[in-house]
Amino acid sequence: MRGANKNLLLKEDLARAVKNHAMGRLAEAEELYHKILRIQPSNEVALNSLAVIANQAGKHDIACGLCQKALSMDSTNEKAHNSMGIALAGLGRPEEAIASYRLALRLNPHYPEALYNIGLELEKTGRSADAILALQEAIRIHPNSPDAFNALGVSLYSQGRSAQAIESFQMAIKLRPTYFFAFNNLANTLSAMDRLEEALPCYQEAVRLNPNYCEAFNNMGNALARLGRIDQAITAFSAALAIEPDFAASRSSLSAWKLSACDWTDLEADEEAFLKCVRTQPWAIDPFYLLAQNSTPADQLLCARSFAKRSSVPPSGVFLHPRDQSARKIRLGYISGDFRQHPSACLAVGLFEQHDRERFAVIGYSYGLDDHSDIRQRVEKSFDHFFDIRNLTHAEAAAKIRADGIDVLIDHQGYTVGHRLGILAFRPAPIQVNYLGFSSTMGASCIDYIIADPFVVPMEEQPFFTEKIVHLPHCYQSNDHRQVIAPVTPARGDCGLPENGFVFCCFNSPNKIRPVFFDIWMRLLKDVPGSVLWLLEKNTLVKDNLSREAATRGIDPNRLVFAPPVSHAEHLARHRLADLFLDTLPFNAHTTASDALWAELPLITCVGQTFTGRVAGSILRAIGLPELVTTSLPDYEALAMNLARKPETLAKIRQKLQENRLTTPLFDTSLYTRHLEDAYTRMWKLWQSGRVPESMVI
Repeated sequence: MRGANKNLLLKEDLARAVKNHAMGRLAEAEELYHKILRIQPSNEVALNSLAVIANQAGKHDIACGLCQKALSMDSTNEKAHNSMGIALAGLGRPEEAIASYRLALRLNPHYPEALYNIGLELEKTGRSADAILALQEAIRIHPNSPDAFNALGVSLYSQGRSAQAIESFQMAIKLRPTYFFAFNNLANTLSAMDRLEEALPCYQEAVRLNPNYCEAFNNMGNALARLGRIDQAITAFSAALAIEPDFAASRSSLSAWKLSACDWTDLEADEEAFLKCVRTQPWAIDPFYLLAQNSTPADQLLCARSFAKRSSVPPSGVFLHPRDQSARKIRLGYISGDFRQHPSACLAVGLFEQHDRERFAVIGYSYGLDDHSDIRQRVEKSFDHFFDIRNLTHAEAAAKIRADGIDVLIDHQGYTVGHRLGILAFRPAPIQVNYLGFSSTMGASCIDYIIADPFVVPMEEQPFFTEKIVHLPHCYQSNDHRQVIAPVTPARGDCGLPENGFVFCCFNSPNKIRPVFFDIWMRLLKDVPGSVLWLLEKNTLVKDNLSREAATRGIDPNRLVFAPPVSHAEHLARHRLADLFLDTLPFNAHTTASDALWAELPLITCVGQTFTGRVAGSILRAIGLPELVTTSLPDYEALAMNLARKPETLAKIRQKLQENRLTTPLFDTSLYTRHLEDAYTRMWKLWQSGRVPESMVI
């Protein structure tokens, strides 16, 4: 009787434990499971259940020990193998976790939870294609699993299969209408497809369902910012940080978009917190945001290298390229999402047109929107072949490039908005180059070279670049000698400018303007009677904030004039109304510097410590005006004051600029193209000879 009573009590305790576990009363369940094990140490249900509870509590080392004990008694315990996989994954041992899930599946090929878990782990380790197969099988076995549909959507999105990802997220929401994770993932996919207005209600529903969902607040902020609703974006980022003060993605986004609004409240604290995130959670930071911060080359390398791991591809997915010793045309492929009315396209279109078709075949791959602009049409015509790969997955796009036999693939996007490093991660070409779109390292092992010049990136900075540095002889930046300037220059009065006063201007994006430079500019206005400062009117926040900052410094806000958006040709023409362009740090004028000089407007700059802060200096040197390059803020301010007070000195500078514009290397597109082609040729010969990439001076 005592043995029968003992078994009966065990069954009752087990039933109570399972019920408590199912109802979420984990402490009560855990106590009962331990009681059962004291009486019956080999009870598999108790061991398995305690392992599940330990995993749920993040006590993965304890879960491992419990699973090992269960498996030592029964190696065919599929649930213990699955729980062991979860524990190993939680301990950061992904390959061992996958092996445990595979053992569970070997015992039960129709075990949906193990299939689901292996899909999650394969996705985390960059094997999205394999993850998709596992998750599809899990759904076939268990077609009503919202978690499986959500995970499948994530993997489909990772592969660039956005339309299918949307269907998967929608099915997850249909099965579980309160599934806030799926709403956020659906919104992210819509945002990536530039369907921002559709994405916003999904983000709003995600945070309605879970008001503490900081990731959704952050993602909603990014969508609002891209729609130009900067004030609402800042509110969303702030909401995310109120929930999780150390949330790195929101910290970086808030800092970046406050700069875009010229909102300098708590600027030093924001930047300090941002850089702390870079140094502690670099994988969570968009490297593009870092360029406008007072970051070091080491910061930029750390951030980019960590970020690049998101796009990694397992070795089995990377294309191999047998050495080609043949003498033939070198096949160049340029890939970008910005082949449209965009600064980088305006800079490079002349290069595309000038390539020597006797030596090179030139192919374009576009994954961005077709805006039907004149520059888009000109870019398309500049290539021998032009392919729109928007609707291809990363793998499909890479396979297309590989099939086209591209020898040198040039990434023209970098980490700017909408990048697809995932395509290059498959290494569809034997040589891959970081060019023009991103003025820093990409930190990616799949990129071999970065195009630079001795001024923007001295060779001694090679340790801060994963790419090998290639020095062009003058300026790394291509320029188009066919840029059209509107023939009619507007009257000063039509632009809100004084007829006779000195016009300082800065047409850099507002996020590049810093208080230390604004202080200098306000002192210039104070010391040059009748002068004004002409700026871009990117959004109403910029105008309001800078007007307030001017008043704080004792300057009438009416002496700040804001230029509304116009066509590029008209924008170039209105440069003629200004007297002197004032540059910024830590992010220099890039395209805006070339625009000013093409329109014959003198520009002064101050040299920074990173690639982004040295571009305008390189541009000025390439047009023969090194005297406009300063190396300290006092020298920068003194030079600006000298040119504003001495019209004869400024007139000589302007005359020199007019003479040099078409006689120096900066706007000699043909000369630039020959130098870049020499670089591509040397890269190709190195590859043919079997040598690894190496830094080079052209």
